[in-house]
Amino acid sequence: MRHVLTAALAGALVLSPLVAEAHGPTRKKVTESVEINAPAAKVWAAIGNFQDMSWHPAITGSTGQGGNAIDATRKLTLTGGGTIDEVLYKYEPEKMSYSYRINAVDVKVLPVTNYSSTITVEPIDATHTKVEWKGAFYRGYPNNDPPPELNDDAAVAAVTAVYRGGLDALKAKLEKGPS
Repeated sequence: MRHVLTAALAGALVLSPLVAEAHGPTRKKVTESVEINAPAAKVWAAIGNFQDMSWHPAITGSTGQGGNAIDATRKLTLTGGGTIDEVLYKYEPEKMSYSYRINAVDVKVLPVTNYSSTITVEPIDATHTKVEWKGAFYRGYPNNDPPPELNDDAAVAAVTAVYRGGLDALKAKLEKGPS
């Protein structure tokens, strides 16, 4: 009996990696940052209001409730016509940071599920600032064998493009000299 149990346990250990691979999607993470030639207070003034994402070129409008209070909501309208509903779950102005999650988005607009994100402004020195935008999420198709537009690579590429586009536009806007 002991040898049968030992053999069964050994077999289970050998098969464990195969079972893990068939488990489904894994949480993906993206972190992007930019250095901006502007004081941290100026950068925070541009992005620190959860209700205002006018600094991001893909956002054509934003409506919301609750300001910067925990559980505040916003609906972002995108240039392509889609919308993203988000909720604020952490707001730390003294650390120049806030965190939010997506409540509702069509995966055709952004191919992710279970998305949460944090934006942080960090002074490098008196005139230079680092902005970091990081997120964690699952791909848009939660089951095995996703279509290409909803797989892990598509989700990572889409979030990376959102972050890069926003950070690059913020840098350009804040470093722009007087017209």
